[in-house]
Amino acid sequence: MQGASRVVAEDGIWHGGDLATARALFPEAPEPWVDLSTGINPIPYPLPALPLSLWTRLPGADDEAALLAAARIAYRVPAHAGIVAAPGTQILIELLPRLAPAGPVVILGPTYAEHGHAWRKAGYAVSETAAPAEAAVTIVVVNPNNPDGRVLSQAELTSLAAHCATHSGLLVVDEAFADFTPEASIVADLPAGAIVLRSFGKTYGLAGLRLGFAIGAPDLIARLKAALGPWSVAGPALHVGAQALSDAAWLAETGAQRAHDAARLDGLLAPHGRIVGGTTLFRLLETPQAATLFARLGRHGIYVRRFQNALDRLRFGLPGDELSWSRLHAALSVDAP
Repeated sequence: MQGASRVVAEDGIWHGGDLATARALFPEAPEPWVDLSTGINPIPYPLPALPLSLWTRLPGADDEAALLAAARIAYRVPAHAGIVAAPGTQILIELLPRLAPAGPVVILGPTYAEHGHAWRKAGYAVSETAAPAEAAVTIVVVNPNNPDGRVLSQAELTSLAAHCATHSGLLVVDEAFADFTPEASIVADLPAGAIVLRSFGKTYGLAGLRLGFAIGAPDLIARLKAALGPWSVAGPALHVGAQALSDAAWLAETGAQRAHDAARLDGLLAPHGRIVGGTTLFRLLETPQAATLFARLGRHGIYVRRFQNALDRLRFGLPGDELSWSRLHAALSVDAP
């Protein structure tokens, strides 16, 4: 394959959505690409008409207040907890290590690699394990997990939060994929010592809007807000986010539709390996033929997510239209590798 050296990003972490790498690896693949390498809803929330003033003036405090009010209801944030909006959850992942207490950090993994990367950059001793160590001061959990969809129970998360609080530490719970499974969220019964991250762009299919939230103790949320600085979220993002988060009917209907799509994807993938997990927005396939299957799909202009530390696994997002479904079915059906 050509261009293989371009697969690894500058920071050494592979991410989905990089079609420049896909084109370098498979320069003869047909266009347009079917990008199944992300866990983003392929059918986005319908954008409202945006007043020109959202682009010509700085965001106002009332715009931010409207967004946070909608987010409090959508995420079931208790009155005693604070909430802050940010230009995506990635910046919150980067900021938390600057505000957290010293001490060992345990990441429940394998999971989204940027968590460990951020804590290591900040100078923390970080280990990744399937079970948190007793010595951990800070514990990071992605729930539901990316890429295998593992879900820890409320009781397990509450116990981890109590452990962190005892050590004056922090439990970080990344709920980027919890919108379609609200029962998995700990926000409504937020325990002391926990902070929750919520991502807007994945569920609402608007990742380019760059919008995320942190929910936790008011003092920590205030420190995050100060670190973000004024006007951290763009006016259009405040406006669209407030409207979308208030649209419970759209969320319910979309959740049912994407669950149907996920089951449809299971049917296509089952003959090619073992489906070992996922969420409503993606499925994780395990097969000893992962590299061959990745290459076959790539030659057909279909990009899926592969993993540096799990070479026998591929993650598939959901196709967004019937043409994309047909192309995936055709690529999976060919006999030649």
